[in-house]
Amino acid sequence: MKLIVVSNRVARATANEPLTGGLAAALLPVVEKTGAIWVGSSDRVRDRSQKDPFAAVEALGAGALAMVELPAAHYAGYYEGFANSALWPALHSRLDLVRVSHEDYKSYREVNAFMARTLLRFRKPDAAFWIQDYHFLALGAELRSLGVSEPIGFFLHTPWPSATTITGVPNHRELIEAMLAYDLIGFQTVDDRHNFLDYLSTELNYAVDGDTVSSRYGISRCAVFPIGIDADKFAAQAVRASSHPEVSRLRRSLLDGEKLIIGVDRLDYSKGLMHRISAFDQMLTAQPGLHRAVSLLQIATPSRGTIDAYGALQGELAKLVSDVNGRHGEVDWTPIRYLNKGFGQTVLAGLYRCAQVGLVTPVQDGMNLVAKEYVAAQNPVDPGVLVLSKFAGAADELDSALLVNPHDVQGMARTLALALAMPQNERRMRWEAMMAKLRQRSIHTWFSDYVAALQAAHLANQPDDDASEVAWSEPPIASAPHRAELPALRSVSGEGFRFS
Repeated sequence: MKLIVVSNRVARATANEPLTGGLAAALLPVVEKTGAIWVGSSDRVRDRSQKDPFAAVEALGAGALAMVELPAAHYAGYYEGFANSALWPALHSRLDLVRVSHEDYKSYREVNAFMARTLLRFRKPDAAFWIQDYHFLALGAELRSLGVSEPIGFFLHTPWPSATTITGVPNHRELIEAMLAYDLIGFQTVDDRHNFLDYLSTELNYAVDGDTVSSRYGISRCAVFPIGIDADKFAAQAVRASSHPEVSRLRRSLLDGEKLIIGVDRLDYSKGLMHRISAFDQMLTAQPGLHRAVSLLQIATPSRGTIDAYGALQGELAKLVSDVNGRHGEVDWTPIRYLNKGFGQTVLAGLYRCAQVGLVTPVQDGMNLVAKEYVAAQNPVDPGVLVLSKFAGAADELDSALLVNPHDVQGMARTLALALAMPQNERRMRWEAMMAKLRQRSIHTWFSDYVAALQAAHLANQPDDDASEVAWSEPPIASAPHRAELPALRSVSGEGFRFS
């Protein structure tokens, strides 16, 4: 099988690339290892005079990265408009932030159709297409309309909200019916899958049979594949990063005996940043003995700054941080170190290892790989404590973390103080339980389980006699063994790859 992975955002394999969890950081290692071809936006746009949409094709480990210049006339409406001003807020249950026009939806569909035509260059008899995330909900239907009969799968990295919430998206019926062109639709959690199937039955009146639904495209199967990380690799990276200059500077800057809490996020309203800073403020107010004994390092990488909701959040968060520092700070101690920039994975691994508490408190999140990275980075002898929102997908697996409700600011403040005071034996017990789960459900398990399920779903969807020999079974969620070996995929390189 030649696997074509498609996403809006791609990542290059450079040591200092600012990758803060998320889709790009997750896909990079599996593409490098398996020989898949990763197709995504080059972050540049093209006008109609350009014939070739590809900005570059380059090697990415054993695989290749093909970067596409999306059409200038539709890019803003597609990306800033429908994808991030309608779909993103709705998928995170924030209908109050939906801002979209009919033209935005038209641009979204135009870009999906453009990407489908572009992907035809990779079509071979042994090809399979794996589409990633909400930017390309309709891409499978566009490929089918062009005659593509090969396996096409989809994976959603965000949550899927309730049936009532998703009806707040303009053109939701047309869009979600288009999703049924996928042989396999993957979700992060059981709740996400349930919400999607509930929408199909209650809003579109489809007959759902277990985890499958039949449409004019055939049978679509819905399954759960919690995305993971390579925990042992990240742990080794954290050990090496201990001597990195930036990590060393952080350690030297701490007062004698001062503990560190760390938060690492994109600057996004789904991450619960205002709630988090307020909880830290309340903890310091309620326990003045913690003054000079703890500080919070909050890294908030700028994101989608041209969208009003994000610009407003940046200003509100900066003001709140300033207010907290003004109330509690001293001439030689700043309670909150607030950074609006990204860091490479190596530096982040070292920063995580320095922190006695990892604070991950989204109000809604598909998975949240920062939580998993924080756990993997810890010193096994003296690990830190993960304080994790119960609304992050990672909470389903990392239930040995201290789980919090980010809307309960006082409760979070109390839990933070508890984390700082937790004895070493309890910290080790909780860390060992979480680390075992990270090893069990790694990024490589996620990848291999999905690819195997896509092959099975596609074969079962065929009208010939071979289909009857394929029995569908969903990959287990909580107890699958670790798989060191990945499915054999055809290796490609940037140099040797040829377009047809």
